[in-house]
Amino acid sequence: MIPIIIQGGNFSDHRGTISYVNDFSFKDIERFYIISNSDENPIRAWQGHKLDAKNFYCLNGSFKIHFIKIDNWENPSKDLTIETVTVTDLDSKIVHIPAGYANAIESLETNSKLISFSTLPLVNVGDDDVRYPADYWKINE
Repeated sequence: MIPIIIQGGNFSDHRGTISYVNDFSFKDIERFYIISNSDENPIRAWQGHKLDAKNFYCLNGSFKIHFIKIDNWENPSKDLTIETVTVTDLDSKIVHIPAGYANAIESLETNSKLISFSTLPLVNVGDDDVRYPADYWKINE
């Protein structure tokens, strides 16, 4: 499986605005997190997931979501291609990153908030989560 964008939309009238992603299914979602990076450390990197798929939606501000398909969990190549998707609170889209990838979340503005929907039950996270140093792959080169 490859990462995909699930596009939503916005509807506005005199009452305000509704943002939606009607094509996103919560069927496999086990839990969620809201991520707010600090201004001092705007990049949260690198978290790999062998089993867990991640789904990201920007609630406030903007982010770059960087991701890499891992070739070897114990010693991944430093030459892997980094893919990047930018999301903003105006986009109304979900970035789906399947299992088998590592990701890095970069805040582009102060007070940005990103919601992450995860597919793996919390009891299985210890077997899944693989961390790499923040500078293992260079994001802004």
